[in-house]
Amino acid sequence: MTHHHTHRGTYMPARVDAFRPADLTAEQRELYDRLLDSARATGSRPFPLADEEGRLRGPFNGMLLSPELGNALQELGTVVRYGTGFTPRQKELAILAVAAHERSEYEWAVHSHAGLKVGLTEEQIAAVRAGADCRLDDPLEATVLAAARELAASGDLTDDSFTEATGTLGLTRLYELVTLVGYYRMVADQLRVLRVTD
Repeated sequence: MTHHHTHRGTYMPARVDAFRPADLTAEQRELYDRLLDSARATGSRPFPLADEEGRLRGPFNGMLLSPELGNALQELGTVVRYGTGFTPRQKELAILAVAAHERSEYEWAVHSHAGLKVGLTEEQIAAVRAGADCRLDDPLEATVLAAARELAASGDLTDDSFTEATGTLGLTRLYELVTLVGYYRMVADQLRVLRVTD
């Protein structure tokens, strides 16, 4: 079921022009400022959120199309990234599993960089991308990666995988993982449909 990935590796022009700050409505401007403030507050982004003309990059420009929905999404994104019980390494492994499965080059570029910053090795990151065996000493990290891969691929967990994940991570952490994977799958869809490459 990879029919929607057929454009991998070919450049497709963006379907939606990035908004210029001067052209924003008051509602859009409020969200725009909130997104930039949030990026400045976290300060760990590998790539700037806006280009030299102030236009938002990645999934953030799309949020301006529907500011109320976009604001709810950016708030969810903040909690998914900073408000769960996962370690930074666990979180990046899960996001990379989604980016690899979705073949989302934007997500991959941002989160492979973030993964290196939190201590994942080039080899581990390459293994996640290839869907290959990834050597992880921490059983919690191995469980997060296995469950995230299965969720990304099928949107579900088998009974065995569910038992393994809840036994290792606990039910709260598994719920957070399902939500994190779902969020990044949705963002990958938005990037794909809008043809966002950077």
